[in-house]
Amino acid sequence: MQQNYLFVMELPKDPMMLFSVINMKLRDCYSSLDELCEDMNVDREDIVSRLKNVGFEYSAEYNKFW
Repeated sequence: MQQNYLFVMELPKDPMMLFSVINMKLRDCYSSLDELCEDMNVDREDIVSRLKNVGFEYSAEYNKFW
């Protein structure tokens, strides 16, 4: 019997680590934040809110938080 495993990466709780991980994934793997959220099954508004609380905003033009 073959077992399939779904590996889900838990996003960091620390906002600076979250900033780093999200920007790395946007740079290396995804063309938009919406694509990242859909693929990783994470809530876009939660990420935007958590990063906004520490002064970062998402730029769709540059596809990164800054």
